[in-house]
Formats: sequence, C-alpha cells, structure tokens
Amino acid sequence: MEYRQLGNGGLRVPVLSFGTATFGGGNEFFKAWGSTQVEEATRLVNLCLDAGVNLFDTANVYSAGMSEEILGKAIAGNRNRLLISTKATFPMSDAINDFGSSRLNLIKSCEESLKRLNVDHIDIYHMHGFDANTPVEETLKALDGLVQSGKVRYIACSNFSGWHLMKSLSVSERYGWSRYVAHQAYYSLLNRDFEWELMPLGIDQQVGTIVWSPLAAGKLSGKYRRNAPAPKDARVAQGGSPVINTAEDEARLYNIVDVLDVVAAETGKSVAQVSLNWLLQRPTVANIIIGARNEQQLKENLEAVGWNLTVDQVKRLDEASAAVPAYPYWHQRQFPMLNAHPDLYRERIR
Repeated sequence: MEYRQLGNGGLRVPVLSFGTATFGGGNEFFKAWGSTQVEEATRLVNLCLDAGVNLFDTANVYSAGMSEEILGKAIAGNRNRLLISTKATFPMSDAINDFGSSRLNLIKSCEESLKRLNVDHIDIYHMHGFDANTPVEETLKALDGLVQSGKVRYIACSNFSGWHLMKSLSVSERYGWSRYVAHQAYYSLLNRDFEWELMPLGIDQQVGTIVWSPLAAGKLSGKYRRNAPAPKDARVAQGGSPVINTAEDEARLYNIVDVLDVVAAETGKSVAQVSLNWLLQRPTVANIIIGARNEQQLKENLEAVGWNLTVDQVKRLDEASAAVPAYPYWHQRQFPMLNAHPDLYRERIR
C-alpha cells in the first residue's frame, strides 16, 4: 500500500480508505447503499488492514449513527492499528439545534460519535458541509478546542465551495487555530468540476484531497454499458451523484466508458480499477474512499493500487472526460500564462 501525507499536516494516510456508508442500512435511503452488519463488517475491516488500508471513513448521519456503532464493534481490539474519520453538520433529528456547525452541536456531536465508535479520539474530524448560519470563527474555535482537548487529532471539511474553504483557512491563520488539512470532495472521471477552483486552491494552500464517490455512484464501475439498461441494483437515484438526465450526459458517460474499456484491456485491469488509478494521478489527491457491499467488491477495489497508468493512457482518459467549465474558468483557461491549469502541475500533495 502506498501512503501519502495529508495536506500540510504530518499525518500519512493510505491512498485508499474504506467508506462505511454501507454499514447499517438504518433507513430507506441507506438501505439502497447497503446494510452490512457487524459480522461482515469485521471481515471487511480485517481484509482492509491486511492490505494496508488503515483509514476508515464514516459519519454520524450514516444510518442515523448505526454506521459508527457497527464500525466501532468491527474494529474492536484493533484501534491502535487504524485511523478513523467521521463527520458532523447534517441533521440527526428534528431538534432545533441538532444540526450545523455551532459550538453547541459540534461538541455534542463529537461526544456522541466517540461513544458510538467506542474510542477516546477521532483522527480526522470533518465538517460534512458548510454551515452558512454559524460564524466561521465559532466553528473553528470549537474545533480547535476539540483538538486541544485530545478528542480530535486533525480537522477537515467536505463539500465546501472555494470561498468557504479559503475563508476558513484565513480565520485559522489569523487566530492560530487548527486548520483544515484536507477537503473531502466529489471527484471522478465523469465529474471533474473539482478541478475548476478547489484543486488549484488545494495546491496553493496545501490542502489534501480525500475523494468520495470516485466511481460516480457506480457509473464508472463497468456495469453501465451503451445501449444496455442500467443495473437493477444501481443507487444513482438514491443521491450522492448527479443522475444522468440528458442525452448529452449519457453520450459523455459512454464515451468515457469506451476509453476505459480499451485501457482496461491494455492493463489487464477492470474498468473500476482504471477509474480509481486515474484519480491517484491527479494533483492534491491523497486518498480515495472505496466502498463495498461484499468481500468481492472490496478485493477488486484494492487492486487499483500497486501500478500506474502510462502518461498516454492518462492523456486519453483526460481527453475522453474533458468538459467545458463554468465561467469564469473557461475564460481563465484562455490565458495559461496567467492561470495555470491543474494539469500543468507536476507535483502532488503527498
């Protein structure tokens, strides 16, 4: 397993982590993702540890806390061998203060996650989304307090806009508080919006990227084929990835899959493995969250590392997946001498 440094912090993480949103299946939404219980979860955790994948990602909102509870039981006896990432911000109930990034909710949410996970600290604590109703200063001071208390080791964010992240980094610098070392973001061959602003920001500010939904909710798994019906167990419509709702979107997906098929044949790897390996060549990417409903899926995803696509293969995938960015990014890219495109960077944050 390859390990990379997470942003400008001292923590080194495996390039693959295991996402546990499939643990629990506590409501209709998450049942579509999976309903893994303790026994199978323990097997999956052990498979990951044997492969060097020692980072496990969850969130308090996954199946209303069941994912954290199951993960806590599955890692019993192995806490010193692994890292835990969890999140807060999204509503956990209808209570008026049971959501957001206020001091009240973050301290409460952290304590509840620690209890469900049955651990004394969280290695990476994410803000699952940006709370525009709470002052950034309040959020970051509360998070710094959790770090100072030893309950949290590193803080990170997820699903932020560029200005959300930049403002947060500025506030942390101003007051000498803990800063976000990573941004957990949606990124794949099919969805490259991350490159327009968030990737250049990550390069400039040394914020590592943890990628979620790297296979675009299964659309890059090899199961989606031109002129064939979508698989019956697809969870695209369950959220987590934009649905394909236009002929143009569909054509672009299958153009990408066509090139993936060719590269997969050249490498002897699967379409999913090629899709994941492409992400590992991208600037700022420190870690990719892989999910699996069963051992077979997990074992296949683990084979995405230990080899690299060639420069030519990456170029062909880049070209097949290219999309016109929104304004002002398309305008800025007309002047490369002023605005370096992420593809021009040769160094990655490791």
